[in-house]
Amino acid sequence: MAHLAERIREAVTTEEAADALTELTAAHDGILAALHEVLTATADFHEGLNHASDPYTARRLRFLADEHLPALHSDLAATRNALADRPAPHPGRSTCTQEVPATERERSAVCACPPPPRTLPAPPPPVAAGLRR
Repeated sequence: MAHLAERIREAVTTEEAADALTELTAAHDGILAALHEVLTATADFHEGLNHASDPYTARRLRFLADEHLPALHSDLAATRNALADRPAPHPGRSTCTQEVPATERERSAVCACPPPPRTLPAPPPPVAAGLRR
């Protein structure tokens, strides 16, 4: 999963992002299909145990697998399809060509491509000042 997230972070075209999402949403061998199998297998396991909370845990896991996971899959597949249907470069990203300015001695030292734009973290909320006693 972390590898897919990194691929999407580094994607410079909609096709690259769609390809990464395909691995997640593939119907038979995608990650979400495998997660469904894990949830179902874990529910089956809990049904064979005899602790008072086990039936609840099994039902909850089946609910996640059968109700929440399909909605997540559907939304991500729609996002993937939308990206695949509009092939275009990402306007804020570019492919690094490994070209180095003539003044640079080592190719490995500098990439001429501008770094991706950084987003600044949101400032923390102001601390509420209370009355001192």
